[in-house]
Amino acid sequence: MALLEIVKNPAEILKKKAAEVTQFDNNLAQLLDDMYETMVENDGVGIAAPQVNKSIQAAVVELGEERDVLELINPVIVAISEDTDTDIEGCLSFPDIYGDVERPVYVKVEAQDRNGDLYELEAHDYDARVIQHEVDHLNGILFDQKITKTYTLEEIEEMYADEEEEE
Repeated sequence: MALLEIVKNPAEILKKKAAEVTQFDNNLAQLLDDMYETMVENDGVGIAAPQVNKSIQAAVVELGEERDVLELINPVIVAISEDTDTDIEGCLSFPDIYGDVERPVYVKVEAQDRNGDLYELEAHDYDARVIQHEVDHLNGILFDQKITKTYTLEEIEEMYADEEEEE
């Protein structure tokens, strides 16, 4: 496996809809493995192919308490809830920018795995947020367009420190 360079905003590749994946081969498998390693090395919970300079519909996310790895190839969101929640998001392509983003609390997605097999997945709350963030990337939609309030890293660290003191 190899660490890949993360593309930073304002790179044009981040603003374009990525192409559908049509070849499910060793090259795709290697890219997914490298994306995962890159995501983990950079303390991310999701990464989309355009973020590593590949304009294809592929993303990797970690979900749940067990941080299960999910590969989303050609994902399509087929259902979302009307109920929404606002929470702080960050992005590997926007170092040091964090902000409040409102998103539906439930999502149902259809996607393919690395072998091309179709599957459906339902996710709630944080997992739904992560999936929506990465699917947005594949459609050229960046989270900074959805931020309602921004935070610095120092402000984020203070908030988490305050939460720990309250426990």
